[in-house]
Amino acid sequence: MKEARSLGASPAPPVSRFFGIDALQKMMKSFNEGNVADYMFEWLDKYGPVHRFEFLNEYTLLTVEPEHLKTILATEFESFEKGEVFNWCFQAVLGTGVFNSDGVLWKFHRSLTRPFFSRDRITDFELFNHHADTVISKIKQRAVEQEPIDFQDLMSRFTLDSATQFLFGSCVDSLSAPLPYAWNSLKSNPPGPIPASDQFAEAFNQAQTQTAVRTRLGDLWPLLELFRDKTKDSMRTIHDYIEPILRDAISRKALTKLLSVEEKEMPETLLDSLLLVTDGGLIGLGLKLTNDERFVSIMIAGRDTTTATLTFLFYCLSQHPEVLAKLRKEIFEVVGPSGRPTYQNIKECRYLRAVINGHLTSAPSYARRALTLPAVGTGKPIYVPKGAGVGYSVYVMHRRTDLWGPDAHEFDPERFLDHRVQKYLTTNPFVFLPFNAGPRICLGQQFAYNEISLIAVRLLQAFEDIQFSTIAQPPESKPPSSQEGLTLAKYSTEKIWPKVHLTIYSHKGLWLTMKEARNF
Repeated sequence: MKEARSLGASPAPPVSRFFGIDALQKMMKSFNEGNVADYMFEWLDKYGPVHRFEFLNEYTLLTVEPEHLKTILATEFESFEKGEVFNWCFQAVLGTGVFNSDGVLWKFHRSLTRPFFSRDRITDFELFNHHADTVISKIKQRAVEQEPIDFQDLMSRFTLDSATQFLFGSCVDSLSAPLPYAWNSLKSNPPGPIPASDQFAEAFNQAQTQTAVRTRLGDLWPLLELFRDKTKDSMRTIHDYIEPILRDAISRKALTKLLSVEEKEMPETLLDSLLLVTDGGLIGLGLKLTNDERFVSIMIAGRDTTTATLTFLFYCLSQHPEVLAKLRKEIFEVVGPSGRPTYQNIKECRYLRAVINGHLTSAPSYARRALTLPAVGTGKPIYVPKGAGVGYSVYVMHRRTDLWGPDAHEFDPERFLDHRVQKYLTTNPFVFLPFNAGPRICLGQQFAYNEISLIAVRLLQAFEDIQFSTIAQPPESKPPSSQEGLTLAKYSTEKIWPKVHLTIYSHKGLWLTMKEARNF
């Protein structure tokens, strides 16, 4: 560690022995059988907010320290990159899109995407309202049948339809497909072939899960895929689903070329804009998969992250009727019992924003050169060798009691309204990073807030009570009963099993019953 001494730094404490096999086993056990980030909570307790994991020839730092995230994401942004290992793990699914690129290519993707999240575009709520009407109708139908609904599945369809219409100008209309019934319902799911939108959603989830496995194995992941690429079948389904959307956009582009300069309009969607600058990539019938993968990247951001937020938000509301009542009271005062919310209405709903923030919750980078991360407490700076992986978990950081108080693990929207804002957040903004930070901050964060806020308002106008349906949850969806080796079991008392691939989700769905409001 001569280089570390020359930098006046110390290596982070190790969490692994036996060439890292023990730590890798713990990580994979947590991923497959445990709760979200079990191992990181345990290591946080044992080793502090930063530690290192060495597996054979790999050197990876894991941190949940706000000052470290500030360094990685902002002040030393140019010193970190996604890197070859990350790119290798994600290439088959994300291609060279904005989430899987560095340098000039990443800047190109950002500049191409940014104009489509202007205020004028993201404050047009008609798109959301159209799909919200369908969602409300679906829930009412289940209420009449006295059947629960898989809310996670429903929100996945809502966000998918909204995202594809907003970004690609062509709604995939997944909300029109029949919704599943609970595993023990006397009503059966409709016979016949599985709807294409459902096949796409399942393939999307499988591809992300396999990619998450790869990231945990690092550059050894090909050993488990010697005979076949385990994302291949899923990606074929995804490409088959996306292809008609691309063909439609190509047809629009071909027609545009026939127009005079005066008749041509600016690109209406992100897809139209991409086609303008990838003329060689989407010619005729020979669609290049690399372009499909760019859209997969965008759809992960547009569908999965928002679905996760809505799923766990409404789970929390089902467990906290006092929060639900207070939130409905604010909505009725600002918007009314049946009015459609405007952008100004959403801005005025302070408690709604606090409720969303109360829910919002690992991303790896690689060091371009040897450098250090800021010291923790009174210690020395942390040594980061060139080429080392640096992983961080916003999810765990948001649950650190020393950063958020003794109730950090509790769902408490008031923390974003009372004295705790000044005590914890204002003095250290990097403790709360639901949308990342620095140059890679999420371009669609306001779009997401608006979408989440609108559907939440519409649903809470229409339904006055939300109940978690224990009997409808499949037996395999129950969270693990034991947390071997875990000193801080966040979800040991929860009724659902949060798991993670590229985003967090509720294993086997979230089954709710919702009672229609009497004044709606």
